[in-house]
Amino acid sequence: WVMDPQTGKTALGRFGWKAGQKKLLTQNQSAFNEDMGLTSRIRPNESYTPLQTACLNATTGADDQGDGKSPVEVSDEVARFVEFYTRNLAVPHRRDADSELVLAGKKRFYEIGCQSCHTPRYELPKTDDDHLEQHGQVIYPYTDLLLHDMGDQLADGIEMGFATGREFRTAPLWGIIATGPYLHDGRAGSIEEAITLHGGEAEESRTRFVES
Repeated sequence: WVMDPQTGKTALGRFGWKAGQKKLLTQNQSAFNEDMGLTSRIRPNESYTPLQTACLNATTGADDQGDGKSPVEVSDEVARFVEFYTRNLAVPHRRDADSELVLAGKKRFYEIGCQSCHTPRYELPKTDDDHLEQHGQVIYPYTDLLLHDMGDQLADGIEMGFATGREFRTAPLWGIIATGPYLHDGRAGSIEEAITLHGGEAEESRTRFVES
């Protein structure tokens, strides 16, 4: 559960490694702020500590938009364009979906129990007028978008909202490529290594994978 910075209400997070953002809009603005040092209406302050005086005194590059508000670097218009782009960006095409090897892997995926968290299929609703592009689409993200305790081996010690250092949102598997690194911090060099590092709620599935 996270607080929506636009409404001040608590909402279910869906985006980010620890599901710390409810909307793509706020996820994007957090990335602009934390990764690129760019301010926006949602994140109007630079991401630095009080001891980083050089950053504190540096020119921000923000432009006054003439609306009487504090100038920011990512305008509301740019924020809307980026939100639309990320919301409609297609994932890579699924490769060799009908090959014997892929189908055998799919069968093993279900036998091990991976689908209990990496939920394969969703049909998007037809009720949200703000997202007409996705109305009724069937998607295969392979995630439940929920937090799970992944055990000590994957723990990063970072707490975010109600998420503990052992909890992570189930990573979507669509578009996954055959070369690493994998996991939230890139510690796994192969998919096999990423799976064997699973613990906590995924311990049983990890054990089945290893034994198979």
